[in-house]
Order: sequence, then structure tokens, then C-alpha cells
Amino acid sequence: MSPAHAALLQALEAVVGPAGLVRDAAVLPAYLSDWRDAYRGRALVVVRPASTAEVATVVRLCHAAKIPLVPQGGNTGLCGGSIPDASGTQVVISLTRLRAIRAIDPANDTITVEAGVILRSLQEAAAQVGRLFPLSLGAEGSCTVGGNLATNAGGTAVLRYGNMRDLTLGLEVVLADGRIWDGLRGLRKDNTGYDLKQLFIGSEGTLGIITAAVLKLYPAIRSLTTAWVALSSPQAAVALLERMKAECGDRLSAFELMSRQSVQFVLDHVPGCRDPFQETHPWYLLIELSDTRADAPLPAHLEQALGEAMEQGEILDAVVAANETQTAALWALREGISEAQNHEGPSLKHDISVPVSSIPAFIEVADRHLLEAFPGVRIVSYGHVGDGNLHYNISKPPGSSDATFKAQAEAIMHLIYGVTQTFAGSISAEHGLGQAKREAARHYKTPLELELMRTLKRALDPTGLMNPGKVFAEDPEFDESLIKGQARP
Repeated sequence: MSPAHAALLQALEAVVGPAGLVRDAAVLPAYLSDWRDAYRGRALVVVRPASTAEVATVVRLCHAAKIPLVPQGGNTGLCGGSIPDASGTQVVISLTRLRAIRAIDPANDTITVEAGVILRSLQEAAAQVGRLFPLSLGAEGSCTVGGNLATNAGGTAVLRYGNMRDLTLGLEVVLADGRIWDGLRGLRKDNTGYDLKQLFIGSEGTLGIITAAVLKLYPAIRSLTTAWVALSSPQAAVALLERMKAECGDRLSAFELMSRQSVQFVLDHVPGCRDPFQETHPWYLLIELSDTRADAPLPAHLEQALGEAMEQGEILDAVVAANETQTAALWALREGISEAQNHEGPSLKHDISVPVSSIPAFIEVADRHLLEAFPGVRIVSYGHVGDGNLHYNISKPPGSSDATFKAQAEAIMHLIYGVTQTFAGSISAEHGLGQAKREAARHYKTPLELELMRTLKRALDPTGLMNPGKVFAEDPEFDESLIKGQARP
């Protein structure tokens, strides 16, 4: 370690104290690799400030020393956005000690929390005052508010409540030079120029470090009902979505689409899960209605809508959960997909979005081109069809080698993203770009979009020290032959 680095570590310890530096060799790996162990790095040091003031001082010290910073929350991301590079010269700033819930204002339906608050803790704090914070993710027991904001997290309730951009009223941010912007305003109307908070939401720590936020709350949900529906096609799912929105309005809080392959992996590998139907079907939906009234006749609404859809031949079968145990069992089939796919060997995960109306055509075109180019691959297609977000994941053909499949990863990615582009879609619906998609973003965002993004980056982080190597990439050679299905369907 150089004398300059040693002096920086000494200065950092003076700010955060011995408990604020992670030195334990048994603990360090948790900060230097992601939860899937897909990305690994090294760090000069991992720092855990305990307040916004400490974060600001750490940033100022690193800025003066020209040391790159990597902000990190719960480290549950899927694109490597919170992992340092392999140089060992970057400082990881973990926000997990910033866990204060600063204020709850039920009359204003807002809660002010620090970036290290676990999402589930935020949900529980809202529930204690008869309110709902609606963001819900598979990782809600370990992901943090700061990470949710940095990636503009979505989840299963976006259809009704929106993503983190829609749930945020104000932010507190430590800028790249260590200054603190206090934008913690719980206002739903503030038309005084640029909406600065939106620059930092979804920026993955490349423009500044979010340390606190004012978030929206909603009335608590006091009744809900869930159904599992069998369909013949994604087109039938979109048709049923239109029916459900017309009949149930904003009571429709979840509308999750799953292919048979997705569900089959869960049935094969997740203990305790069983098929709600005796017959197999090509596609399934998990539908949830919720209401703030305890006596809302949700089962009757749902059964009526599904009955009419059955009479019209729009669905093949349906079952409505009779109690909380059955509801949990149905959700387990949906939430177990990602874990179950891991048992089938390496998988290639693609988090895309297209207009809801284009989902059936996207699946038809992408499936056809993929199976033509890579016979035998298994397509695990599922997601939040109500908001156009599809997790389009690929497992290797049975019996093929991991190495052969991994060697095809880039070609498969470009094929899928090429089809996504033909439908005016996005290569990242809710996971961000991080390291995983920074190269691809160069090809699937327009030159003007990239120019504007870089202009913002230079303005807010002129020295380029905030989470370098994430979101942006240099121009690699791009092989257009990797994309099939370029013509618009």
C-alpha cells in the first residue's frame, strides 16, 4: 500500500471510527461480490459511514485524493452495479449503517427514511401507522431503500402504484465533491424548475450518493384475493388484462404472466410447490385484487370477471385462493422461478420491457428466432405483464455443456435485445445497467441519448470518480450479424 493510500485510510478511520472500516477477511467478500457471485472485485477499503455528515466527509476525502467511490446498499442487484473493479484502488461506501426512520407523517402520507433502511423494515414502519409502502420485491428482506432508488426498482405492484420514481417526493444526496443537497421535501406539487431528484433516481450512484428520501405512503390494504389462471397464449393474457382493468379499476394490483417452462422448473425444484391444475397449460397468470376496505367483495368481482372470460373462451381454467395459505402457495409458484432456474445450470437473464400491447408479438418473434439460432435452449419467460416488463431468461439445452452455452451468451443477448429494439422496448426494465449492460446500452440507446447522459455525468461528476465503469462504456466493435429479426413485425 502506498503512503498516500495509507494516509487516506487513517483519515477515513478518523471519520467513521474503527467500526466504520471493514477489515475482517471473513466479512469482506460479502462487499466485494454480488449475491449470485456473478461479479467480483477488490477494494482499497470498505467504509461504513453512520450518518450523512460522515458520508459527505468520506466523499470529500476521496475526492481530494482522486480515489474512485462505489456506493453500495444491500448488494442484491443483478447487474453488478455495486461491485468494485479488480484494481483494488476503489473505495466501497456501504450505506447499511444509515438505518434511521427520521419521520412519519400520516396526514401527509409520507415517510422519511435513510438509505440503509431495509425495504421490509420500511413496509413494517408504514403498517404501524395504518399505511402501506407498496414497493414489493423478492429481495425485500435484504435490499435497501438507497439501492431501490439507485436502480429505480419496480417489483410486482408497479401496475397500481408505479416504480420508485413514482413513489419518491424528495431526496438527500451527497454530491461528487462532498456537498450535501437537501431536497427532503414532502411536496406533491413543486413546480420551481428542474426536478433534480429524478436525476439521481436510477443513476446507480454515478452522479451522487443518495442518503435519505421522502417516500409516499398509501392507505393500508385490508382485503385481497388472488387467482391462478390458465391460458392458451400471451395474447389471451393481454385481452384478460383489458377486461380486468375495465371491471376492477385500480383494485387490480398484480398481473403476473408465466410460461409453462417457468412453472415447470418451480414444480421440479422448489419443495412444497404443486400444480393448482391437473392438466398442464401453455401459460399462466397470477392475478391479485386488493382494497382498503375489509369488507370489499373482491372474490365476487374476481370470480365474475373470470367467469365471463371463461364463457368467452379467453381463459382455459382458473382457481381463486380461499385463504392466506392458498394465496401464499400461488405466489410461491411465481416467486420461485428465479431460484428454480438456477438448478438447471447457468442461465442468461434478460430484463426487458415493451409496450403491453406488443408483449405477445415480442414473445412470438423472439422465441422463433432464438430457437432457430440455438436449437434446444429452454426459454423461461415470465414477468409483470401489466406494466410491460418481461423477464426473458434462457437455460441451456438438456445435456449440453456449460462452457458451450456460456460461449453463446453474447450472441443470445444481442438477438433478444435486437428484437426488443424492433418493438421500441428497453433492454433494462427494472434491474439497471450496472456492469452487465453497459456495453449493450451503447448499441441500443441513441447517440443523442448517450450524449445527454454524458453531459449530465460531466456536470455532476467532472472527475469521474462516482461509481466508474457502471452505466457507461466505450465503443466496442458491434457485429450486426448477431441480431436476427431486425424487420418490424
